[in-house]
Amino acid sequence: MVKLTDSEFLEFVQYMHKNYGIDLSKKRILIEGRLSNMIERKGMSSFSQYLDSIKRNNKEEITMLINKLTTNYTYFYREENHFKFLRETVLPNEEKNNKIKTLNIWSAGCSSGEEPYTLAMVVDDYFKYSAGQWRIQIHATDISENVLSKAREGIYSEESIKNLPESYKKRYFTKTNDGKYQVSPEIKKYVDFKVFNLMDPIVARNKYDVILCRNVMIYFNADTKINIVNKFYEATKTGGYLMIGHAETIQRNKSEYLYVSPAIYKKE
Repeated sequence: MVKLTDSEFLEFVQYMHKNYGIDLSKKRILIEGRLSNMIERKGMSSFSQYLDSIKRNNKEEITMLINKLTTNYTYFYREENHFKFLRETVLPNEEKNNKIKTLNIWSAGCSSGEEPYTLAMVVDDYFKYSAGQWRIQIHATDISENVLSKAREGIYSEESIKNLPESYKKRYFTKTNDGKYQVSPEIKKYVDFKVFNLMDPIVARNKYDVILCRNVMIYFNADTKINIVNKFYEATKTGGYLMIGHAETIQRNKSEYLYVSPAIYKKE
């Protein structure tokens, strides 16, 4: 087993924080446990060797590293209060007041696609036959190309969709020969998947009505988190919303978002 030295640990923590915003300062055991055997299989004898290969900007290696150190656990209709708020508050308000009939939503840290596809289903079901009169765009981003590949494929287990309303399961999925569920083309058309690092500048040609960044900022320290929240604020339309994970919080004295309810904030 390849051991992680004190200097290698410090270098690893600094590199991941600077480039990806991920705070690993209390994750020494996790780093060593999840990467040691992989480093050995690559024929390397130290974490320094491995980090040198990462620094050469090998995208495949970087994706594998991020996948190893973060947990991409998600499912459809997770933290359903957000989707109820979307259906009962956001969409009725947009229907009443949005004269140009455009709806722009960002799923930041979308993992394998369950969140943006759930958003698409809620929006499509709400507007029903008038959806074609709207320009609906759901931008879904993640730092990992691996999970985005799965998202684009749109095939999920029965366990993953169990919390969805039965009407959604019947209307928006096709069962595959091996017992899995394929997202329908009418839902896929709403969602655009792209790689994006939240540490990078946010260039929003059209500001967002809703931004969801749920259970992503748990990996960031306090300073990184508030910097990202403030970038989200600039990318949100006046009257728009930010939704975060229920286990996450925003320091209200450091953000201009107004608290609405647990894990929901508004830009006035």
